[in-house]
Amino acid sequence: QVQLVESGGGLVQPGGSLRLSCAASGIIVSINAMGWYRQAPGKQRELVAGITAGGSITYGDSVKGRFTISRDNAKNTVSLQMNTLKPEDTAVYFCHAALFRDYWGQGTQVTVSS
Repeated sequence: QVQLVESGGGLVQPGGSLRLSCAASGIIVSINAMGWYRQAPGKQRELVAGITAGGSITYGDSVKGRFTISRDNAKNTVSLQMNTLKPEDTAVYFCHAALFRDYWGQGTQVTVSS
């Protein structure tokens, strides 16, 4: 059974940083496609960052240069370092895994506000 558990969300001021972490069980992050998506109120869920089994990384246009996705194979986790946060980054952030089907975490709220 695949489980993805996010942590690290919260309230941060514009220009600040947060680091999200996704702890995976039932799936090996190093050999599967993993990623982060986000969904703001009234908007569709969108890709924030993804990493393939081979290590190829993709970022959404709005976060390029500010966010960094990484994985820790020993801990079986995937992280998202978010810098220079903007109010428009406010959303629920979801960890995603692709293994024959899509798996999602429960989401963690990120609010960027002064």
